[in-house]
Amino acid sequence: MKKGIALSGLMVLLILLGCEENIKDETMTSIPEPEYSLSADQTHSYWSSTVEPLIRVESGSVIEVSTEEASDQQLTPESTVEDIENLSFDPIHPLTGPVYVENAEPGDILKVKLHKIELGSWGWTGIIPGFGFLADEFNEPWIKTFEFDENSQTAAFSDDINIPLKPFPGVMGVAPATDSSLSTVPPRANGGNMDDPNMTEGTTVYFPVFVEGALFSIGDTHAAQGHGEVCGTAIEAPMRIVYEIEVIKGERKIQEPQYETDDYYAVTGYGETIDEAAKKATRYMIDYLEQEHDMDRNDAYALTSLAGDLKIAEVVDVPHMLVSMHMSKEVLGVK
Repeated sequence: MKKGIALSGLMVLLILLGCEENIKDETMTSIPEPEYSLSADQTHSYWSSTVEPLIRVESGSVIEVSTEEASDQQLTPESTVEDIENLSFDPIHPLTGPVYVENAEPGDILKVKLHKIELGSWGWTGIIPGFGFLADEFNEPWIKTFEFDENSQTAAFSDDINIPLKPFPGVMGVAPATDSSLSTVPPRANGGNMDDPNMTEGTTVYFPVFVEGALFSIGDTHAAQGHGEVCGTAIEAPMRIVYEIEVIKGERKIQEPQYETDDYYAVTGYGETIDEAAKKATRYMIDYLEQEHDMDRNDAYALTSLAGDLKIAEVVDVPHMLVSMHMSKEVLGVK
């Protein structure tokens, strides 16, 4: 009791001395100061090793980027269904980048820590004829727009329904080892359109490196999205992101992106069916448990059944789909 009384008295004294804000600051996670900045008009809309990097940075650099919403300004807060009907997919997914990371080489891992994700002033969601998980059933254009400010915590879907905001980048990735121009629409081994709503602020994402410099890009930012993104769109919105980028050498190899939070480690697998994607994610988690936790492969397989959580990230980029598996760090004894 005496310690409690003494601490309470100290807090009162500090507050009286005007130190309350310092106490608060020390308890908050610090956001590193960006060393580089890229604007929302510094973008490309396809994957290729031939896209020229905008900047070259050292491993460990902190970068601030602005992103445009997925239509690349074809839509506005005043857009109507006619604008959805006339939407062109050519500029879809403007990706801010790429960023060349010094000493990144094929076979390395690129570590990207999402330090800060700030929502822009508006967003939209729509039903685009011919696109979406139930495209054969929903063939009429539809759109809803939203307005946000710095205090927004939810999106007003209707008078009665409010959707919690959980902003994240739908597309992140490194350049594939090809000089062809690949669509940004599907997920791939390099990352791409993963649309995983768990890759939010504070998450660290790991990418296999396929080309020199890695050539990392980010975009297709979403204010909110359910697992699956079944109608084909999230709340598509412009954003500001601060991320830290680092090259990891000499460690285990990964075939597709993986990520972690304070609470769990996760792997991803893409495929042309849910079965294929889920099987890949399961194998990748077994590989992780073998290599990083020295588990026997049979033990690892059993643990994925007892404590691994398969989650559908997205199903709309037919025929490509993404599934993740999460494993609790508390279960692994590393929390």
